[in-house]
Amino acid sequence: MNDVAGRRARSGGGASRRAERTAISFETARFIQRNIPNFEILNEEALQIIEWNAETVLEEIGVNFVENPAALQRWRDAGADVKGERVHVPRGLARKLISTAPKTYTQHARNPERNVEVGGRNLVLAPVYGPPFVRDMEGGRRYATLEDFRNFVKLGYMSKWLHHSGGTVCEPTDIPVNKRHLDMLLAHMTLSDKPFMGSVTEPSRAQDSVDMASILFGADFVQQNTVMTSLININSPMVFDGIMMGALEVYAANNQASIVSPFIVGGAMAPVTVAGTLTQVLAEILAGVSYSQLVRPGSPVIAGAFVTSIDMNSGAPTFGTPEAAHITYGAGQLVRRLGLPYRSGGSFCGSKLPDAQAAYETANSLNMALLAGVNFMLHACGWLEGGLVSSYEKFVMDADQLGTLHHLAQGIMMDENGQAMDAIREVGPGGHYLGCSHTQANFKSAFWRSDLLDYKPFETWAEEGARDTQALASERVKKQLADYQAPDLDPGTREALEAFVAKRKAEMPDAFI
Repeated sequence: MNDVAGRRARSGGGASRRAERTAISFETARFIQRNIPNFEILNEEALQIIEWNAETVLEEIGVNFVENPAALQRWRDAGADVKGERVHVPRGLARKLISTAPKTYTQHARNPERNVEVGGRNLVLAPVYGPPFVRDMEGGRRYATLEDFRNFVKLGYMSKWLHHSGGTVCEPTDIPVNKRHLDMLLAHMTLSDKPFMGSVTEPSRAQDSVDMASILFGADFVQQNTVMTSLININSPMVFDGIMMGALEVYAANNQASIVSPFIVGGAMAPVTVAGTLTQVLAEILAGVSYSQLVRPGSPVIAGAFVTSIDMNSGAPTFGTPEAAHITYGAGQLVRRLGLPYRSGGSFCGSKLPDAQAAYETANSLNMALLAGVNFMLHACGWLEGGLVSSYEKFVMDADQLGTLHHLAQGIMMDENGQAMDAIREVGPGGHYLGCSHTQANFKSAFWRSDLLDYKPFETWAEEGARDTQALASERVKKQLADYQAPDLDPGTREALEAFVAKRKAEMPDAFI
């Protein structure tokens, strides 16, 4: 053995471990499969009361489908009583229509290893959606740009515990409103190979999303498989507008998934009581999901519930509250009884900074969603200031903490290794487990380990600059963006996508409203 080979042999263990810690990693954990029970807060009597009341709302009060004559005609043909734009749905009709919606579906990514299964015992995590502002330590709070958007897509791609690239991770306000969806879709399709969401801000933009996905995946593949899951918000209370429903119609007709989600701020858009809010949420879900099945029976759909309460002094939304938890738990039970996938939860907080308030409220919200049986969690990382801001630092802070959800969901392993009887026998009374065979075999995977938080002794922490979590997160943002490497994409496909974007932009004048 020569000297170089000898040194490699002697130091191989330590060197390999150092290389493992410092290597650029693009590993993404598989979507979560729960091995823990859901938390169920409502008993059978309460569930039946809410279900009865929700169908009473649909039948007696009705819901509005505005600026959408085709939707009104679909409802008439299905047997609903339509008066003007008010649709009264006979008891039992919505449930009958919903029965054709799939209990689970696969959303395909362009990298098949990143495919996700939505529904059942699964949980898919997607980043923040919709803020017009961004914030970081150095630049402060400012309007988001396309560069910010691309950065967040890169951070999402680099985040191990995040399964989905999301949709409008921030709103690029430097691009015309009628054209920015094209740039956002192009970023998701080229800068990441995780699943992504389509545009819903106008039906033609939903069609652009389908057309671009057809270039990326192939037109036949798109028609036969689901490659987008997109957010359709209901204008609570009980209004389904033509823009959102028009986007839903495009996606349903093309076999793409929609999240039908009431937008609830308790006390403003729903009653102040939990049971009253759950009644309205269920009524809106029944109407929206059943309408998707009127468009195309069997089209994939998720029943959503975005829920917060209101501060009665300021009127501002509040997050991480007990009432929001009660509604999220209860909505999960109701949705499971419908046999639908469930969307809720996120890294919700009302704080202006990624501080202690943000951490408390976010931790409450994330754990609530895990226990509520959520299947698709939008806003899983990056949310700040009540959803007005996408925060760089909070994005990586939240993304790191999503690892705890993965480990909590595993439950307690009760196989032979989990029981650890060999370790207990080996160590015996008065010993320690640090060097025993069981510990040596399991130490790499036994405990979840943060890639961000600081557990060093005080002296080491002080010598390194006494950095708080936001400072550590700022460093991690810079490192991840510096380490980023785009996933491979066929050059012809990239050229076709860029040509489509250029052509569509040339076909319309800029519009900023």
